[in-house]
Amino acid sequence: MSRHVAIVTDSTAYLPPVALQRHRITAVPLTVVLGDQALEEGTEISARSVAQALQKRRPVTTSRPAPTTFADTYRKVAASGATDIVSLHLSSEFSGTYDAAVLAARHSPVPVRVVDTGMVAMALGFCALAAAETAEAGGDADAAVAAAERRAAATSAYFYVDTLDYLRRGGRIGAAQALLGSALAVKPLLQLADGRIELLEKVRTASKAIARLEEIAAERAGEAEVDIAVHHLAAAERADALAARLRARVPGLRELHVSEVGAVIGAHTGPGLLGAVVAPR
Repeated sequence: MSRHVAIVTDSTAYLPPVALQRHRITAVPLTVVLGDQALEEGTEISARSVAQALQKRRPVTTSRPAPTTFADTYRKVAASGATDIVSLHLSSEFSGTYDAAVLAARHSPVPVRVVDTGMVAMALGFCALAAAETAEAGGDADAAVAAAERRAAATSAYFYVDTLDYLRRGGRIGAAQALLGSALAVKPLLQLADGRIELLEKVRTASKAIARLEEIAAERAGEAEVDIAVHHLAAAERADALAARLRARVPGLRELHVSEVGAVIGAHTGPGLLGAVVAPR
């Protein structure tokens, strides 16, 4: 009997719906808590609603999926014909999602490999796509995990935020780093490193920071074959302009995704986020 490896990820991968459907990837939603309401990312709350709440200084927090949610997902995926599951999730430095998946995997009717990718947003999405494409080509669970881990190791994520205050409030960046970013109206450029958010550079103005973000992404891409994702929150014009410039500058560009981040990431970065994910093939 041939084995069918199914790919599960979470809603912070921000994969386009068409990609989820084409590759039969299941995305388990995280939860956004807005006031006294707990809402599922992607179906019950939009990033724009979160941005508006943050601008009004309403309390916004996030929560991992319950282990029972993962357990239900694994059962449904197994019932659809999967003989193995590879479950790929955002960095455990940001969320307890990985831990919830590990707990649920112990009770799955089929073997589950749970992977902490150390990534988030399309940096995670590109890992899920690599695993799915490997499985579709006949690879087993080990091969799918290896493909995801190779993509994660090669992928870089850089982003600009108008303020570090939202990341500080959510505990995703230290108070000292937040103060550095606030001093003298400095605009921060950040990077994803070892599963954590780190301050990469401090630039004097927003326009210079965005130009530097473009420069860093283009340099990282070089002339290799790469996929790029440009993310934003309530900054669609900035994102479209950055994507157009990268399209012109990166000779090896294969796929370019432009999307607004979902509610979970938006809750921690705030409006004005602009990010670039560079994923060599």
